[in-house]
Amino acid sequence: MKEIDSVSWTKHRNKPCCVIHHTTGQQHQCIQTQIVAPKKTTAQQQRSPNELVASHSPTSHKTHSSIIPMLLVAFLLVVSLVSPALSDSGHSLPANQTFHPASQLNKLKRVTDYLTKINKPAVKTIQSPDGDVIDCVLSHLQPAFDHPELKGQKPLDPPERPKGLNTTDTVAKSFQLWAESGESCPEGTVPIRRTTEKDVLRAISIDRYGRKPVRHVRRDSSGSGHEHAVLFVNGDQYYGAKAGINVWAPQVTDQYEFSLSQIWVISGSFGHDLNTIEAGWQVSPDLYGDNNPRFFTYWTTDAYQATGCYNLLCSGFVQTNNRVAIGAAISPKSYYKGRQFDIGLMVWKDPKHGHWWLEFGSGLLVGYWPAFLFSHLRTHASMVQFGGEIVNSRSSGYHTATQMGSGHFAEEGFGKASYFRNLQVVDWDNNLLPLTNLHLLADHPNCYDIKQGRNNVWGTYFYYGGPGRNVKCP
Repeated sequence: MKEIDSVSWTKHRNKPCCVIHHTTGQQHQCIQTQIVAPKKTTAQQQRSPNELVASHSPTSHKTHSSIIPMLLVAFLLVVSLVSPALSDSGHSLPANQTFHPASQLNKLKRVTDYLTKINKPAVKTIQSPDGDVIDCVLSHLQPAFDHPELKGQKPLDPPERPKGLNTTDTVAKSFQLWAESGESCPEGTVPIRRTTEKDVLRAISIDRYGRKPVRHVRRDSSGSGHEHAVLFVNGDQYYGAKAGINVWAPQVTDQYEFSLSQIWVISGSFGHDLNTIEAGWQVSPDLYGDNNPRFFTYWTTDAYQATGCYNLLCSGFVQTNNRVAIGAAISPKSYYKGRQFDIGLMVWKDPKHGHWWLEFGSGLLVGYWPAFLFSHLRTHASMVQFGGEIVNSRSSGYHTATQMGSGHFAEEGFGKASYFRNLQVVDWDNNLLPLTNLHLLADHPNCYDIKQGRNNVWGTYFYYGGPGRNVKCP
């Protein structure tokens, strides 16, 4: 996590760099901050690994999660006995409140079965300040290894990183809320955000939980209520992408809408065979139950139809890191006219094994998408896209007020509008290169727009976003 600030900050200061405010020509300081987690107590340090494992029973969260289904089953059984009596006495329920015990029990069983499958036994459990529960799961037991082609395997060793990578950036000790307590997952485990009954029941359907809505995908990125402000490159073969992404907490005004900022690595015909790898941050009340910006990943190999999912909610992405919880809240975040923070993300194809790896910051490998998951991306990408996306459901009959980025238009510039900086792509020889043949697209520019630039400090960069509904965006 890096902090970009328009004023000098005296604590945890690393080398500043000059940032040009491209609207006024004013210079700003670019400061990378290192956030240090609290030290463990002496008692914690003296505990052995065996004591650590023993003190966090693998069945603790399963016991808790099983209580709610049992209570609901009992409740539904009681209702099934009582409701006929209500009807006989002339106090029948309204049609839209009729109980259907059989269907409710079936739904409850499906939810329980899914949670049993996706929530793996934990050797340690960490409570996050935002209410999340983080389970430390043995790396070879994570959901990815339920996949038939990965069963019995273990995560791979780190690949060769792209050449030309700037290694001066520091890696923050803490960049997610759950880690701010100083707790961490032991070596050999991966932190996984626990999925709850509430998470699944919020979804439109159990089958679509953890997946993006099915939609027709067009080359211009528009359609089906999804709106974008993006920069993209095409016309070549791409083997990865890298960028620094400014982190905000945009307002999302409808439970089934989201606002995200991400990198897309794309291949395919934009029909039913579209392959994408995606990573960035998002605010999604439907998926997470709150409005925190969260680090996320996504993949699909059939245009979001049946394959792929967010984070670790299906078999696919293999996590290798014990410090990053995919789907967990990012901390800190940026504020309007205040301190600015961004996260560095890089996705690239391992030249040796062909898998697509994800890196956070400088040298912090999160994990990889195995090559066998894909068809077109098994070889290379044909497009790379950077920017923001929102869902406009028009649930109130007019354009949503869901914000993109900071909720402010690109022309406001540094400290006000959200940005991407230091955009690069990876070529066939594993070299990081500047962008060529780039294009800008804002499919609803009166609601969300984009403005690109270049300088010696930020390389290729752009500001983007907007408030959504306004006088010019009815």
